[in-house]
Amino acid sequence: MNKADIHDILDGHKPLGGVNVARVMDVLILLSAIAIALETMPELPEHLRGLLFKFEVLLLVVFAAEYVLRLVTSPRPLRYAFSFWGLVDFLAFAPAIALLTPQWQVVRAFRLLRLVRLLKLFRGSHAMERLVVAFRQVRGELLIFGIIAALMLYVSAVGIYIFEHEAQPEVFSSIPNSLWWAVASFTTVGYGDMFPITAGGRIFTTFVLFIGLGVIAVPSAIITTALLESETNIQRRLREAREEAADETNNTAQDTKGD
Repeated sequence: MNKADIHDILDGHKPLGGVNVARVMDVLILLSAIAIALETMPELPEHLRGLLFKFEVLLLVVFAAEYVLRLVTSPRPLRYAFSFWGLVDFLAFAPAIALLTPQWQVVRAFRLLRLVRLLKLFRGSHAMERLVVAFRQVRGELLIFGIIAALMLYVSAVGIYIFEHEAQPEVFSSIPNSLWWAVASFTTVGYGDMFPITAGGRIFTTFVLFIGLGVIAVPSAIITTALLESETNIQRRLREAREEAADETNNTAQDTKGD
């Protein structure tokens, strides 16, 4: 078994003893997410909590072994280690090592980092590939609309502060505090904890809501179009690859006949 075979086994392209290793890893990732949720239950019996701890240790060993195998069998280990999927594979087990130490168990950030394991479910996904290609195609447009959205949020916060500060000084106490209202209104969520009571503030909010719908709808349309184009490009590349493979096969067959 060479390095390429090990990569194919880990990616699920080749079974190991009739077992699809990638599917087993996906199941372990989902069970890990369930275990993280169960750990937060205060009424959980101690023996179940102990089982969850042992399961976490098992996951640590499995994901660490997977990372080491990928690192050792990679043609360029350093490039893999600092790549996106290399960092995801590393973070899948590294935070658990810290959690085994009592003084680090209170650090919630390390607990959240274990959720990075969920990203491993997208490894080798054609849908994820299409999404990445689509975002690369429209990253310039998305950057522009991101800047526009940030500016509109700031302008909205300033505007509502001017209209509502005197009427509700405890609610709209400052422009930074008004940014929460701007976010809730811009995304058309409107939690109701901050709302205008003056006529000017309500008219201003109406304009903000309509502008927010447009700013959110345009990037959605851009991404949808890019996804359709990326699917077409991927299918074209696959078709060209199949045609090249067929041509190579035909040329090899003709050379064999000529000999």
